Amino acid sequence: MENQKPLQNGNNVDGGLLTGADGSALIFLGTGCSSAVPNAMCLLQPSDPPCHVCSQSLSVPPEHNPNYRCNTSLLIDYCSTNGIHNYIIIDVGKTFKEQVLRWFTFHKIPRIDSIVLTHEHADAVLGLDDVRVVQPHSPTNDIDPTAIYLTQYAMDSIATKFPYLVQKKLREGQEVRRVAQLDWKIIEESSDKPFVASGLKFVPLPVMHGEDYICLGFLFGEKSKVAYISDVSRFPSNTEYVISKNGAGQLDLLILDCLYKKGSHNVHLCLPQALEALKRICPKRALLIGMTHDLDHHKDNEFLMEWSQREGIHVQLAHDGLKVPIDL
Repeated sequence: MENQKPLQNGNNVDGGLLTGADGSALIFLGTGCSSAVPNAMCLLQPSDPPCHVCSQSLSVPPEHNPNYRCNTSLLIDYCSTNGIHNYIIIDVGKTFKEQVLRWFTFHKIPRIDSIVLTHEHADAVLGLDDVRVVQPHSPTNDIDPTAIYLTQYAMDSIATKFPYLVQKKLREGQEVRRVAQLDWKIIEESSDKPFVASGLKFVPLPVMHGEDYICLGFLFGEKSKVAYISDVSRFPSNTEYVISKNGAGQLDLLILDCLYKKGSHNVHLCLPQALEALKRICPKRALLIGMTHDLDHHKDNEFLMEWSQREGIHVQLAHDGLKVPIDL
């Protein structure tokens, strides 16, 4: 296994997946929990000594601070065989506009071609209103809508949260107001029901996000197999088979939920459970996301480098702005 180096914000990362500079890439727009990092209470009511991770945000600019984390979100820059780039985003949470201003500009992302939603919780959908900031300006909403893929359950919830984004016809006398234009496309909660978004095939990966709730991860990529699973407490056996080395085949990259450094949680994996899952699934490489301020990027990546060398699985904490060139 190659030597590992701590990840730095905005840098490309060589994990054995690299392609040319003009090929496909994964860009981590957010790698934090629902409340994001820094934790506001650590700044409003600081402990003694102060929280090291959160207090960094007062002295280190976010673009240079890998411990500054927005809501989990992945941008897939998919370069097809004809050289055309399509931009697919997984989840648009509460921090979406901040992520656009910081990372779309840094990585020169010109637009979004389609959106894929894992579920309908706030940290995955409350940025839907701001999708209009990456759409052409039209006072009459006369633009091509952005395709958005989601389950019927998520659709029903979003229709309640954002009726004006779902409604197609104005009531008599209702004024036209500029809003995000979205083309809603229902997908199934089954790995047997793949779908195609902007030319890239996605296989839904149903996982438990607490024992009363099903969330979706997604498997994608033909040349390199990538699984993105942002909110999970338990893997159903069918889903684990699809992404396991001893099942349907080894992943090149697993992007996996990891909320806290120690202990356990009822609706998320924490580091101990995430590492156990990695040993069962055995991807070639893994990047952890969804962290609270409990995890320190530099300190805990040192521990993960030692774990990786011992277990033979390359794993580190991801960070906002990380770009991973990959052949999809």
